[in-house]
Amino acid sequence: MIELRSELQGTVVSVEVAEGDTVAAGTVLALVESMKLHHEIVAPEPVCVGRIVAVAGTTVRPGDVLVELEPADAPVAAVGAASSVPTGLDRPDLADVVERHRLGLDAARPDAVERRRARGRRTARENVADLVDPGTFVEYGPLVVAAQRKRRSHDDLIARTPADGMIGGIGSVNGDRFEGRAAKAVAVSYDYTVLAGTQGTRNHAKKDRLFEVAERLRLPVVFFTEGGGGRPGDTETPSVTGLDCLAFLWFARLSGTVPLVGVAAGYCFAGNAAILGCCDVVIATRDANIGMGGPAMIEGGGLGVYDPTEVGPIDVQRANGVVDLVADDEAQATALARQYLSYFQGPVADWSCPDQTALRDVVPLDRLRSYDVRTAIDGLFDTDSVLELRRDFGVGMVTALARIGGRPIGVIANDPAHLAGAIDSDGADKAARFMQLCDAHGLPIVTLVDTPGMMVGPAVEETALVRHCSRLFVTGGNLSVPVVSVVLRKSYGLGAQAMMGGSTKAPLACVAWPTGEFGGMGLEGAVRLGYRNELEACETDAERDALFDELVARLYERGKALSIAEYFEIDDVIDPADTRAWITTILDAAPPRDRAAGRPNVDTW
Repeated sequence: MIELRSELQGTVVSVEVAEGDTVAAGTVLALVESMKLHHEIVAPEPVCVGRIVAVAGTTVRPGDVLVELEPADAPVAAVGAASSVPTGLDRPDLADVVERHRLGLDAARPDAVERRRARGRRTARENVADLVDPGTFVEYGPLVVAAQRKRRSHDDLIARTPADGMIGGIGSVNGDRFEGRAAKAVAVSYDYTVLAGTQGTRNHAKKDRLFEVAERLRLPVVFFTEGGGGRPGDTETPSVTGLDCLAFLWFARLSGTVPLVGVAAGYCFAGNAAILGCCDVVIATRDANIGMGGPAMIEGGGLGVYDPTEVGPIDVQRANGVVDLVADDEAQATALARQYLSYFQGPVADWSCPDQTALRDVVPLDRLRSYDVRTAIDGLFDTDSVLELRRDFGVGMVTALARIGGRPIGVIANDPAHLAGAIDSDGADKAARFMQLCDAHGLPIVTLVDTPGMMVGPAVEETALVRHCSRLFVTGGNLSVPVVSVVLRKSYGLGAQAMMGGSTKAPLACVAWPTGEFGGMGLEGAVRLGYRNELEACETDAERDALFDELVARLYERGKALSIAEYFEIDDVIDPADTRAWITTILDAAPPRDRAAGRPNVDTW
């Protein structure tokens, strides 16, 4: 005889068999309720039911006998209810969940997708799917609907406001090159097919959640920001004005903690633009319009009626420094986002570099002849690794992300093709802000110096140059990442010092190419100022020109790189082909940076 005993304390809900029944293994004999859950008591093997001790409604304790059983003499068919068995997607509860998720996908919304196609645009889900590696995205809040239950039916909210117009979650980006945590990122996109991509009550809550997760996990954020700003039509709002919304606070606090990438395509106004402007890098398509106020707000302010395409077009926003990278379309913008993010994901093993001997001929022998500094940049760093930021703003300064030996770095260079490389206010802002970006996220900096100094004259002083150029000193003097400076040609005055972080001794290494020349100010200016009396004493223009050339040549001989190295004001004068070896040696010797040494935030400008 087999005594089937209770394993828990509870109440007998029902007895499913009768005395004398022959049952198969797994047949439910009784149900016992404990703490509001029903527990099945099943036959351990084919048995004959003997005396039933348990009675519905009675309380049992662990060890109490419920049923007495006898082994069955022969195989038997099941009698009574069978124990629970898997039903897969046939379960109604799971089927409901699957269906709800399906209704939020593009395939369930063909009209919305077609409208995007008619405008030559992709859907939000397509952009996110293109950004993250296939099969790696887990979405937060896909079942959320707009907070408009007082004005819409439940079915309408499900059909027309999926995810409350914002898709967000965690996935892998560039997983083919980086493994594990290094590949993870938070991907977020407003959905323009849902209420014009406006910021609703619940998608603000979703942002709060995602930003919190990004901070706790230290994950970069890529945000597709298309949309029209705040949404006035929600009916279940927790406040009157919405000014207590936390999303902008939490997102701003991520600055300097994790890389922030903003992608704008189409219209991006008001709150959406504010999110975009907080990002470390802004990538925008050629058809983007970006503004802190859209046409409705402009008209509401009594400032006139404008078409959306007249507000913040790309030609304006790329030249004024709002946009860092311009893309032809959303596909290229997404590819640029992946590329940008890669520099903050770590080193790569698959790299190559150009023939370094070609660097010897980048800077012309004629010291008055201009050249393309981007030829030096492309030739010095790993092949196809250079990504220039803000190319159309502060054009006298080049700021770029690159790799050397697979290691990601930041590059700052003067462009002698613009003002001979003199530093103006925009160039100073551009370089100082880029220093902050690299410093915040641990990227070493290489500066390529060719500048006659800070720009001078009444016109440039009207741009507040005194304040702007000083940003280079304050920022450069407080960097926590390794800096290496290479003087390509001119290294004069305050501008040269600013490019090096304040002094030729500020970088871990300061070397010059043979074409390098140094001075407290430009040679020609130094001669005109220092030898004014001698020049004015010349009786003819020819005599004056000859003396001028002689004095410049004398100063050049004194200030050329070889002479300066003799006084150890710089660390060496090198063959340009050896530049990579200098940089990689210094960077390989640098200890890992303490995360706490970074900056609290990256200046948005």
